[in-house]
Amino acid sequence: MSERRVRVRFAPSPTGPLHIGGVRTALYNYLFARQHGGDLVFRIEDTDSTRFVPGAEAYIIEAFQWLGIKFDEGVSFGGNYGPYRQSERRDIYKKYVDQLLNDGKAYIAFDSPEELAAKREQVENFQYDCRTRGQMRNSLTLPAEEVERLVKGTDTWVVRFKVEPGQEVLVDDMIRGEVHVKSEICDDKVLYKRHDQLPTYHLANIVDDHLMEITHVIRGEEWLPSAPLHVLLYQAFGWQDTMPRFAHLPLLLKPDGKGKLSKRDGDRLGFPVFPLDWKDEEGNVTATGYREQGYFPEAVVNFLALLGWNPGGEQEMFTLDELVPLFDITKCSKAGAKFAYEKGIWFNHEYILKKSAEEIAALWEPECREHGVKDSLERITQVVAMMKDRVSFVKELWPLCSFFFEAPTEYDEKTAKKRWKEDSAQTLTELCKVLESLNDFSLENQEKVVHEWIEQKEYKLGNVMNAWRLALVGEGKGPGMFDISAFLGKEETIKRTKRAIEVLG
Repeated sequence: MSERRVRVRFAPSPTGPLHIGGVRTALYNYLFARQHGGDLVFRIEDTDSTRFVPGAEAYIIEAFQWLGIKFDEGVSFGGNYGPYRQSERRDIYKKYVDQLLNDGKAYIAFDSPEELAAKREQVENFQYDCRTRGQMRNSLTLPAEEVERLVKGTDTWVVRFKVEPGQEVLVDDMIRGEVHVKSEICDDKVLYKRHDQLPTYHLANIVDDHLMEITHVIRGEEWLPSAPLHVLLYQAFGWQDTMPRFAHLPLLLKPDGKGKLSKRDGDRLGFPVFPLDWKDEEGNVTATGYREQGYFPEAVVNFLALLGWNPGGEQEMFTLDELVPLFDITKCSKAGAKFAYEKGIWFNHEYILKKSAEEIAALWEPECREHGVKDSLERITQVVAMMKDRVSFVKELWPLCSFFFEAPTEYDEKTAKKRWKEDSAQTLTELCKVLESLNDFSLENQEKVVHEWIEQKEYKLGNVMNAWRLALVGEGKGPGMFDISAFLGKEETIKRTKRAIEVLG
């Protein structure tokens, strides 16, 4: 038999915003598909109609567009294996439900929610399985006439998979190796619900993977307990030869490593756990996203790629294309990965350093305009070139750099107390005269002339520069003093210096 073309899938449920753990799962599927010259399929698993949330599907697609993770086929992308929404595949699933029933590998259960709840009260750790199904109301225990009457007269019944005891189930996992499980521990999962004529995840997942010719299933660790059941279902259909290989990824853990990462952790510690902002029906943001918080998509991808896997070596910065040949699914950690959100901030800072001043200035310009900046983009770019190494996000530039465009209206009290000496007013008055005498106000000439003046007067360089910085900036921050004065120009520099003398005395 010729080797099959690699086909993987990412199949989220449209129940709300996409968790960052799901983004990592999609990313690993993408890297695996690209590495093997295969296909990445985007499927929507919406069989649970009670949990469907309007807008969630569009949100997921927009998130991947922003991140640059491209699908080859699926919902909104087209393809030859559709439809790719499970809610549109009812008739397909019904055929396979009937096959299992006819082959005696599934049965119909009529137990009401109240009866199941009562059983759970009565039996500790109750599980509907080979040991307990004989005590329940189903087509295995009821007379045929009663079964027929209930099937026709009610719509609250479900179809359950009949797990036979005494089998050893082998799950061949690319990360965890061979996992052997006794079939007795598997419960008779519900595969189909009559009331909405839709399958559950377990059946739809298997049928879709088979019909869409999925060769590898890369998904979160939380699905590992269902893997034995899925193997049994493949065997029940006689599809052993086309069973995909599994890879169950480690969980993303809280930053302290104690438990699974949740939205509450992000809210508490101030970092996003979703790719984009999620809004309620009134348009209020109920969950913050990486995009709106100012992260670059390539920084998020780089950060996520190294959570639970790394290529070895010292290099940490990788583009999506660079990750493809390096990625090795078998080298993923079995243990959960701590979500070190500070590392995500570090990555964003590194990408700011990596990008040109022109790129960052183009991103920052709209905010400058909102603050009334009339300077040219070229001037804004000059500021970015001086200051971008000091920020992790573009949004941090304005509070740090506003003094380049707006003269200070007040002076930081703490800095003034420390840096404005008794003789500062006199010294800066003299400095103004030196600056006024300059025909060449370039950075290099200013520095040469002012330093010569300070040496001649035997002033302390630090005292002069610290007071001058306070005059031009309003506080003790910013790049080199001559970088600032050269940018401001002669007139503005002298004007600001004289005003500080007047205000601070």
